[in-house]
Amino acid sequence: MSKPNILIFMTDQQRGATALPEHPAKTPNLEVFGKQGVTFTQTFCPSPHCCPSRATFMSGLYPTEHGVWHNVAVLNAISRGLNEGVRLWSEDLNEAGYDLEYIGKWHVSALESPADRGWKEGHVTSRKGMATPENVWGAYRQKAELPEQARSDGQIVRNGYGDLQFYGIKENPCNDEEVRLGAIEALSRKNAESDPWCMYVGPLGPHDPYHVPQRFLDMYNLDDIQLPESYSDKMEDKPALYRRTRDNFDQLTELEQRKTIMHYYAFCSYEDWLFGEVLKALEKTGQADNTIVVYCSDHGDYLGEHGLWCKGLPCFRGAYEVPNIIRWPAGLKNPGRRVEEFVSLADFAPTFLEVAGVKTGRRFAGASLMPFIYNEKPESWRDAIFTQSMGNELFGIQRSIMTKDWKFVYNGFDYDELYDLKADPDEVKNLATDPQYKELMKDMMTRIWQFGYENGETSINPYVMVALGQCGPGEIFRRESVSCC
Repeated sequence: MSKPNILIFMTDQQRGATALPEHPAKTPNLEVFGKQGVTFTQTFCPSPHCCPSRATFMSGLYPTEHGVWHNVAVLNAISRGLNEGVRLWSEDLNEAGYDLEYIGKWHVSALESPADRGWKEGHVTSRKGMATPENVWGAYRQKAELPEQARSDGQIVRNGYGDLQFYGIKENPCNDEEVRLGAIEALSRKNAESDPWCMYVGPLGPHDPYHVPQRFLDMYNLDDIQLPESYSDKMEDKPALYRRTRDNFDQLTELEQRKTIMHYYAFCSYEDWLFGEVLKALEKTGQADNTIVVYCSDHGDYLGEHGLWCKGLPCFRGAYEVPNIIRWPAGLKNPGRRVEEFVSLADFAPTFLEVAGVKTGRRFAGASLMPFIYNEKPESWRDAIFTQSMGNELFGIQRSIMTKDWKFVYNGFDYDELYDLKADPDEVKNLATDPQYKELMKDMMTRIWQFGYENGETSINPYVMVALGQCGPGEIFRRESVSCC
């Protein structure tokens, strides 16, 4: 069999569960697609922001090594692009003879575009380029010139920042129609005589604000939309920044919050329709059987959990869990399966290289998913997921570890968090101040340091004013092995 083609469809800010058939979001194309492929139900991004997560997807490394921490194009960005020497899997595939085409969102670097990393560019959004003081302050000036009005339905009033219409109607949200058409046109040029190819298709939905075509809203009944169980959590036992973040969204009434959820679901339905159109174009090429198709996203959305929306420093599951469904008719064994093991966006780089038959001596934070594709059990697999954040432009060092039973969050800017995921899957009761869990938190902090040691962690400082962890990095050298939870 010839080398398989690779088609990646990566949405922006889509919660993992919305791609499952039992979820209230209606995604008929994904329902069929899941029966034809394998669904990874526990897939997580390393950081709940576009740029670091996309950089991890492209490099197979965590932010501590690839160097991208949040939006690379804002004025106060810590980093503008990838660390020197970081290589992306696209460069390997390009050298291996793959024809690479990039359509849609980039947002990996403000200093480079896909063409700098082996891709042919189609309709690319969020490409290289940075904000300047002139255009940033000019935008504020324009907003200030708008007449003041009473708050309307679904509007978040933000004096001096510009009011935000959080949901509404738009027939071509995020200009994703251009991405769809670009992908269909690029696929129309593929045939059995083509070199093996890899195509990235990156729409911008269902990113906030949630403005969607009316026909997808018509799929839902507002009476069926419920607020999440954790909505009533005022987060009094959690970092103060979490509560301050919620203040903006508390302007919305509970009815408006339910309307926002409905618009988000409709946005997921729209992305599902776009995906279906791309799959139809793939079928026309006659190459669907030997094409690995990946449906995933860069990060999730709180979707009203704890009264929060979008994504940010609050380290809740909704912002980190993403869809991940893979189809490959010619190679995947026993389609329709679900895999419950912890998967990271860092796993895609070694997966794509194995698919393409590329051998490299580089170390990855992730591991190939091909054993799961072949319905085999890997000799060893991770029992925990780690996250790394420096904050979303409001800086704050945060690291976390999640196992099947426990989640521990180290907050360098505030007090820590500990959740018993068996008893409290919605992460409502913070147990970090309970003395009976002191050793457990120390063990989990040690595992965070161990992961950091293996993945280029540099946020280490023994100065008394900032050495605030449950234990310090030296603890990993006291133990021959670290296991907990």
